[in-house]
Amino acid sequence: MSKTSVQFEKIISQCRDLFSKKLQDYGAAWRVLRPSSITDQIYIKVNRIRTLQMTDKKMVDESEDDEFVAIVNYSIIGLIQLEKGLSDDFNENKDEIISLYDKYADEAKALMERKNHDYGEAWRDMRISSITDLIYQKVLRTKQIEDNQGKTIVSEGLEANYFDMLNYAVFCLIKFSEQQNQFEPKTI
Repeated sequence: MSKTSVQFEKIISQCRDLFSKKLQDYGAAWRVLRPSSITDQIYIKVNRIRTLQMTDKKMVDESEDDEFVAIVNYSIIGLIQLEKGLSDDFNENKDEIISLYDKYADEAKALMERKNHDYGEAWRDMRISSITDLIYQKVLRTKQIEDNQGKTIVSEGLEANYFDMLNYAVFCLIKFSEQQNQFEPKTI
């Protein structure tokens, strides 16, 4: 499992680097988004991945890797929004935003390590397409919880679903990096 932890950190570092660069370019413009809008962004990304996996033709020059990076970053954005709430002002303190990014990335890693222990890293034997379907299922569940104003009877809430989507996307990126023996996301 220590191999997975190292791989997780490498992937998160690369996702964080892109997030940080976009934070410099755009500021925290996403702070104006409601959680449902962030969930819909994740939906768009995972739906595109599924389309790419089921068809032979790609019309936009962004890879599955790029879309999984976006899912990682949007999941963390969703977690930040759940904590801070939305804002009409996106001139946030960049150091505070990066600190929150790191906080949630660390929490996701700790959760991944606990689950990997209990599940025996079963994801390693799964297909990327199956993990993609799990992300798709989680985003649909998240949309339903949001449509229910965040109320659940027996299910985990929004935060747990964002963490799961984040970790599943990292697993896909790890699998891609092992297949390609590298991982270098393009700009998204």
